[in-house]
Amino acid sequence: MNKRALWVLAAAGFGLAAGLAHPASGAAWLAEDPYHLAEPKEYVARRASSNHPDWGSNDDSKRPIPGETTVLADLRGPGVVHHLWMTIADNEYGWPRLLRLRVYYDGSDIPSVDAPVGDFFAVGNGMEGEVESLMVRNSSDGRARNCYWPMPFRKGCKITVTNEGRRRVSMLYYHVDWRQVPSLPADALYFHARYRQALPAPADGSHYEILNVRGRGHYVGTVLSVVQAEAGWFGEGDDLFWVDGQRPLIEGTGTEDYFNDAWGLHVNDGPHYGVTVAEGTGVGARMTAYRWHLADPIPFRQSLKAEVEHRGWTYNADGSVKSAFGERTDLISSVAFWYQEGIAKDQPPAPYGSARLPQGNALQIEVEKALSLCRAEGGEASLIPELFWSKDVLLFEARGKGSRIEVPFDVAEEGDYELYTEVAQGSGFGIYTVLLDGKPPEAAQLEHEPGADVFPQTQFDGYAPETYVGLAHPVGWVHLARGAHALTYVCLGKREASSGFDLGVDNVVLARVGAEAWAAASKAEEPRAPRGSAVDLGSILTSDPDPVVRGLAALALRELGKGALPALAAIQRGLEDGDVSVRMMSANVIAAIGKEAAPAVDALVAAGRAPKEQVHVLRSVADALGSIGEPAARRALPLLRELSRIPRVRWAAEAAIRRIERVPGGD
Repeated sequence: MNKRALWVLAAAGFGLAAGLAHPASGAAWLAEDPYHLAEPKEYVARRASSNHPDWGSNDDSKRPIPGETTVLADLRGPGVVHHLWMTIADNEYGWPRLLRLRVYYDGSDIPSVDAPVGDFFAVGNGMEGEVESLMVRNSSDGRARNCYWPMPFRKGCKITVTNEGRRRVSMLYYHVDWRQVPSLPADALYFHARYRQALPAPADGSHYEILNVRGRGHYVGTVLSVVQAEAGWFGEGDDLFWVDGQRPLIEGTGTEDYFNDAWGLHVNDGPHYGVTVAEGTGVGARMTAYRWHLADPIPFRQSLKAEVEHRGWTYNADGSVKSAFGERTDLISSVAFWYQEGIAKDQPPAPYGSARLPQGNALQIEVEKALSLCRAEGGEASLIPELFWSKDVLLFEARGKGSRIEVPFDVAEEGDYELYTEVAQGSGFGIYTVLLDGKPPEAAQLEHEPGADVFPQTQFDGYAPETYVGLAHPVGWVHLARGAHALTYVCLGKREASSGFDLGVDNVVLARVGAEAWAAASKAEEPRAPRGSAVDLGSILTSDPDPVVRGLAALALRELGKGALPALAAIQRGLEDGDVSVRMMSANVIAAIGKEAAPAVDALVAAGRAPKEQVHVLRSVADALGSIGEPAARRALPLLRELSRIPRVRWAAEAAIRRIERVPGGD
């Protein structure tokens, strides 16, 4: 029997275990029809999605600015969500952990699912990666995320994603597939998932707590992520499940054993368990593993506490072994998955935004801004704006092996740092290694047990059949003096399929490491939500030094609709703001005001003709002009016709033209 057939039978078994499948007449019938496709269905199949209301438009994504919450679905029950798909374009470092997924049932203001998008879909530490399991499947290098956890609800279900980063999301596409059912069984349980972290794990003898919940239900899965704060194998810690307050009846023999691997953790995937990230045992190495308890849920009647020890190999200052089972202070995070009666109201809230990142103080350096300072040998350097997902990339057109380009960056304060570079891939890109200040970064080689080898990532291959910007290459954890430094990208050649030796560099990412830096990063707080009258919000929009707060002021004005009119002068100045999110949202406010915003037409035309303006701002400008409509926006028709020639703006511009010219179907 092939792998897929086994998975189908396993899925059918999970459906029966969860009480969501119809009774089968026998094992043979189950094998022949595991999804009961020959049986009549009493539900209505429905979907909530990001599809644009205008079927003539292909602008089917949302673009939440920092602090904005997007409602993916607000459903009326009874029903069962059975599939969630999303794909996201973002250019902020660590964004899969900065976007927060929440699910609320039956009108509760307490989320039953509260986790970063990346971790919920089984890849932690703000990374992307492919996953092929029964309950989560991520494809296209991790960019297409799918989950199949059944989420029953009686009265309602609201699913949201909040952007808790400091950059807007370029594109958020989603499907929420659900079944509207006549009723649910009286004993149907509610799906829950909760994120926790210890960055770093405390050196006080305690265990890392994955979940501590009261109620009745069963545990169905774990996603665990680690960033190593010290070299050596971290995973000697045992898993412990305390059911109803009793001494654990389930005790493990090591972290990799809980995840059904052995002798270390190695990248693999499968229906019930897998390792989506495994970078060895050097300082800074990252790991994520998942384990679905589909065939072996852990029932509890009163309470459940799930823990894992954070123990492994530790070393003395000279590199000799200190202990093979010592307490370690690695950076640990997790998502627990379970079903229970009612809504769990006893879970701690997740930290906000960058406090969830292993290095929440990360500085994202846009290298294209230093193009004039870069030194190239054996090739030419230039800038490609918006190469992929609104990312500006420094392009080095190398002539062959040995070509190199030096990219400078500054360090404000001496200390220990995690250093990454985010690079592009494409059909004409080569293989490169990275030097720091002219030398290869070196990872300490320590004595360690077999199977826990250090895997230094000394090079990266830029070839890919299609363009992609976002490959994060770890340079290392290094000590840097204050002042000027440089990364040198050296071409080692290319694979046969590549048409060239090119290099694309998007960012250099620099973050302080160590206990003091982690403690400071963990204190990141949610930005204050501006309040007050339209005039008060307009004042914040034009004067607050923080672009995130200015954007939130514009967001609050948009929610006022026509009530934002008293702040129209300030909103027009927002169209000239230095931050793209503020400019885009200011145009959205004008669109929400509508015809009464006619005095803003000239400001919108000026914004639409601003040199090198981002396409999402241009779309919002077109929407605003269309909302103002005839007769005031008629003088903007020449601009709109110009915008209609830009492929990614065309739909918004043409819709605005139809509204202004009062073409049937234009409203």
